[in-house]
Amino acid sequence: MDSLLIAIVSGLVGLLLGVAGMHAFRVSELQRAAGIDVDEPTMPAGATEVLASLGLAYIVVDTVDGVVRANPAAYAFGLVRGHTVVHQELLALTARVRADGVIIDQDRELPRGLQGESSIVVHLRVAPLGDEYILVLAEDRTEFSRTEAVRNDFVANVSHELKTPVGAISLLTETIEDAADDEVAIRRFAQRLQLESVRLAALVQDIIELSRVQGKNVVHAGLPVDLDEVISEAVDRSRLPAEAKDITIRVGGSLPRWVHGDHDQLTMAFRNLIDNAVRYSPEGTRVGVGLSSRDGIAQVTITDQGIGISPEDQERIFERFYRVDAARSRQTGGTGLGLSIVKHVITNHGGEVSLWSQQGKGSTFTVRIPELEEGQEPGEPEDGAPADDVGPRSDHVQSDRARAGEGGTE
Repeated sequence: MDSLLIAIVSGLVGLLLGVAGMHAFRVSELQRAAGIDVDEPTMPAGATEVLASLGLAYIVVDTVDGVVRANPAAYAFGLVRGHTVVHQELLALTARVRADGVIIDQDRELPRGLQGESSIVVHLRVAPLGDEYILVLAEDRTEFSRTEAVRNDFVANVSHELKTPVGAISLLTETIEDAADDEVAIRRFAQRLQLESVRLAALVQDIIELSRVQGKNVVHAGLPVDLDEVISEAVDRSRLPAEAKDITIRVGGSLPRWVHGDHDQLTMAFRNLIDNAVRYSPEGTRVGVGLSSRDGIAQVTITDQGIGISPEDQERIFERFYRVDAARSRQTGGTGLGLSIVKHVITNHGGEVSLWSQQGKGSTFTVRIPELEEGQEPGEPEDGAPADDVGPRSDHVQSDRARAGEGGTE
């Protein structure tokens, strides 16, 4: 009995000693931990200030590619999520820099969005930062890349379009030289030579106009413009071709408020639309120009009774050099830049242009442009009616564009 009691007491004492030892060990560990200084990741002196002044997206990663620092632009570009670099391409570049110590400059197109539904083109510069970190600088080049692609495509298209009239002129010149003794052939070839020269001049002129439209900032350089006057001038300049086809242009309505913009650009745009309507309308038909104003928006509709445009072609009708019917365009002298010019002009004025068309029933182009507020129009009489209000008009009118195809759709 005594031995059992001694065994129990010894067990309790051992248990107490074990608990006491564990407690002492825990206290010791806590004391040791309290005496250790754990440094947060630090950047080289002045690095943060320099990065903030660059105006670029930046990411700083440590030896295991954990994100130590990243600015809001890096998150906005979708390069970083939480404390993780999103794209494996970036991690591959940081690994190369970490291994070789060589700075890398590259342009990359990276997916953007939670599901990669869009993309962003960035110029990346990846370099060592101190002994522990890798710095990734990213500049958004998406718009630059898009513009460069459009420019390259435009140059390629222009080169292709110029080949046809230039080649034809060269060939006709040689043919005329070989047929020096055939007056009938010379006369026929000379007429064709004149046609190709007119087509070449029209194409060059439209390229110049498109370049001028793209290069002018209407927001800063624009002035108040009376659209009634613009339409009247555009219609008047469309006199000759319409009279040649016995086409009537009827203008109805008026625009009580002015718009902010460029008078010459707007005149060119509406002249292109009217010329286009005349060119693709049968003889003896009518082109209607309707003017209206609602909720601070000036609206101009131009309707023809022409051949119409298929739904597939309507989606591409405003593209440069796009032609619904290339053969017909050659006959009518269209350059394929007319509607592209219209689109640029109206967009530059903060407006929009749309198309409704049905094959065999004609087409309607609708232009909508924001109006100026009351009191901003110069030369406005006290009763609020615009100066030089011409009101509804009805004429046999067409374009004085003597050359074939200037400003046409196709």
